[in-house]
Amino acid sequence: MVKFIYSLNSSTIKSTPILDKIRIAAKVGYKAIELWHDDIDSYIESGGQIQDIRKAVDDSGLLVPTTIFLKGWWDNEGEEYVDKMDEIKRRLAQAEIVGATHSIAGPPHGPVDLAHGARQYAKLLDVGKEFGVKPVFEYLGFAQEVHTIEIAKQILEECGHPDATMVVDPFHCHVGGGGFDAIKDLKPEQIAISHFNDAPAEPEASTQRDPDRVMPGDGVIDLKNYCRFLKQIGYDRCLSLELFRPDLWEQDPEEVAAIGLEKMMSIAEG
Repeated sequence: MVKFIYSLNSSTIKSTPILDKIRIAAKVGYKAIELWHDDIDSYIESGGQIQDIRKAVDDSGLLVPTTIFLKGWWDNEGEEYVDKMDEIKRRLAQAEIVGATHSIAGPPHGPVDLAHGARQYAKLLDVGKEFGVKPVFEYLGFAQEVHTIEIAKQILEECGHPDATMVVDPFHCHVGGGGFDAIKDLKPEQIAISHFNDAPAEPEASTQRDPDRVMPGDGVIDLKNYCRFLKQIGYDRCLSLELFRPDLWEQDPEEVAAIGLEKMMSIAEG
């Protein structure tokens, strides 16, 4: 029987310091944590060492399935592209140190050339090899063009790189209008990670943005079916709770993380 690995995307308790995020995730029962480069940078700027983060991860026994995020690799040219890639390499070096296997790479929000994006993603994957970290492609429900699983799958296939993978996310499926039936057309190895969240009935789906996400089971997405499709294709890696709610950031982070884990498990295993 397929079992998921339960992960906490640290955006869910964003206002908590990074070492506390790691401690809390392990304490309440998660097996993995996604780390944001902004948090890593803030810790270093405050006088900490990135090796402290790696030690905290190792001591906790948590996996780091991804760091977040890489941008500017698709839609820049010339010197600006070089500058963006220098920043991406800096972040990939961080990802390697904290023990991440993947780092999330998002698309532009506006009009794009999909064939160009596929070529650029292949180049990005080659850069990732230098660090032993695989950039994973993420579609965004509120992006103008790159907003469905089907479009992400097209990018993966056109790029032709053996390391090409995607993030799947029920909220982005809902907001992007594509739904998640297309999961059934994926191979499990094409999915590096699944984010997990829900969406409210209002406002209208296409107008929703990250802060509208709600806890799994508190919205209108058929998450049991979503999990069933993942299990059907044999996906057995992370379900990662990813919320961006300022109201949750003001609450006890340990309680928020614990409630989120309980809600995820009740859906995924129910």
